Amino acid sequence: MEIKKLIQNIARSTTEIINVEGLEKKLLSSQKEKKPLCIKAGFDPTAPDIHLGHVVLLRKLRQFQDLGHQVFFLIGDFTACIGDPTGQIQLRPVLGSAAIKKNAKTYKKQVFKILDQDPKKLKVVFNSTWLDKLSAQEALQLAKHSTVAQMLARADFKKRYEEGKEISILEFVYPLLQGYDSVHLKADIELGGSDQKFNLLMGRQMQEIYGQEPQVVIMTPLLEGTDGVAKMSKSLGNYIGINEPADEIFGKLMSISDEMMYKYFECLTDFDLNEVEGLHPKEAKLKLGESIVEQFHDAQQAVKARSHFEKTFAQRQVPEEVEEYVLTGNKQGLVDVLIEKGLVASVREYQRLIKQGAVSYEGGKLTDPNWAPKAGVLKIGKRRFLKLV
Repeated sequence: MEIKKLIQNIARSTTEIINVEGLEKKLLSSQKEKKPLCIKAGFDPTAPDIHLGHVVLLRKLRQFQDLGHQVFFLIGDFTACIGDPTGQIQLRPVLGSAAIKKNAKTYKKQVFKILDQDPKKLKVVFNSTWLDKLSAQEALQLAKHSTVAQMLARADFKKRYEEGKEISILEFVYPLLQGYDSVHLKADIELGGSDQKFNLLMGRQMQEIYGQEPQVVIMTPLLEGTDGVAKMSKSLGNYIGINEPADEIFGKLMSISDEMMYKYFECLTDFDLNEVEGLHPKEAKLKLGESIVEQFHDAQQAVKARSHFEKTFAQRQVPEEVEEYVLTGNKQGLVDVLIEKGLVASVREYQRLIKQGAVSYEGGKLTDPNWAPKAGVLKIGKRRFLKLV
C-alpha cells in the first residue's frame, strides 16, 4: 500500500500523531528491511472488565498487527501499585497485588477477542519483569530526568495543587516509569488515549535521554459512554462490556444518541463513514449494533440480538425465549426472587426500580414493593425479562 494512503488509514479514529514524519520514516524503514515495528500500549489492570472504551485502542493495535508489526500488550502490574494519576482529582487508593493479578488474568483472556494471538504479532508483557529489578541508584537516576515544575505543568496536578489536594511523590514517579517501559522495550510507536499525552511524551523524552530514537505517539479519542456525556466507565454505569450478553450489548447501543452513533462507527468499526451517513439513522444504528455484537459473539447472535430488540422494543413484544422461575408457594417476596436470579443487586436497588416504575407485570407497572409474585411475565428495566411459573 502506498505510504500516504497507509498513514491516512492509520489516522482514522485518532486525535493526534506525534510525529507524522517519524511515522512515515519508521514504516518505510520497516518495509525496506522487512523488520516489524515494536508497537507498545500499556494497560494498568485496575478493573477486571474491558469495555468499548478500551476497544478503540485495541482495534488500532490490531490494525498494526494486520500490517505485520508486533504488538507489546503491556500489563502494568508494577505501575498499577502506584496508580495512574491521569485525570484524577485526588490521591487514588493503592490496589493490592492479589487484585492486580486477578484483573491481569481477566485482561489477557478478554484482549484475545480483538488481538491476533500469533506470537510473531503479539507479546503480553508485565512491567514488573524489569521494574522490579531496578536498583535504588537506577530509580534515582530516573527521577533526575524530570523536574517538579514539569510535573506541575500537567493540568491534573496543577488543579490539585491549586486546590490544596494531596499529590504523592509516587504519582510524580508514575510517568517516569511508563517512559522507562518504552526504553526497555525499545518501542517504535506507543499508543494511548488522548488523556495520556503527558505520559506518552515522557516515553519520547526518556528514550532520547537513553540514546534511543524517540517513539512515535499515536493518541486515540476517549469514547463517551451510553449517556453521551462522560468518558465510558464502569464506575459511572455508562459502559458496554465486551463480555456482556449479545442482547445486552445490542440494547445498550440502541440507547445512544444518533450524534454519538457516528463516533462509535468511526472508532469501533471499519464501515465507510460516507455510506453510513447516507443511511436512515434508525437503520444505521441497527447496523452498528449488529456489527459490534458480531465482533464479540458471532454473526448468528448478532442477527438474533437485532430480532430480539425489534420484537421487544419496536413492536413491544415479549421475547420468545424468557428465563423461567418456578414459584414455590412459600410466600416468596418479589425482591427475593429478583435477587436470587441476579436481576437486582440489593433491596435498595429493587426499591429504586419500583419507585421509578421500571418493574412491570404483564405490561402493567408495579408500584407496591410488597407485591406478591404470581404466574406471568415480569419486565425489569428496559431489557430484562423473567417468566414466573
